Amino acid sequence: MDLAKIYISASFNNTLVTATNEKGEVLAWGSSGSVGFKGTRKSTPFAATSAVEKVMNKIKAENGVKEAEIYLKGPGPGRDAALRAVKASGVRISLIADITPIPHNGPRPKKRRRA
Repeated sequence: MDLAKIYISASFNNTLVTATNEKGEVLAWGSSGSVGFKGTRKSTPFAATSAVEKVMNKIKAENGVKEAEIYLKGPGPGRDAALRAVKASGVRISLIADITPIPHNGPRPKKRRRA
């Protein structure tokens, strides 16, 4: 198997990484918390890099992945660091897509205050 899809969800508190095959079956996953970081250190770029390295090593060793599509979601600090970690792993990147959800109209506004 050559191609993998890597989903990186970077929130302000944690960074989640999931690697799937073309069908969407999960090959490996990891997070800043699962690598061993706790509390505020989970939200650092270094923790995101560590999580991505763990997942990339696993899918390269077990599944022989050579090419990856990357889907980024969220505004967190680990976003760019995670992308750099994928580039550094030696896997060829064929696609980088931002799938951050954007509200079109947002929630309904609060009622007007009574006088």
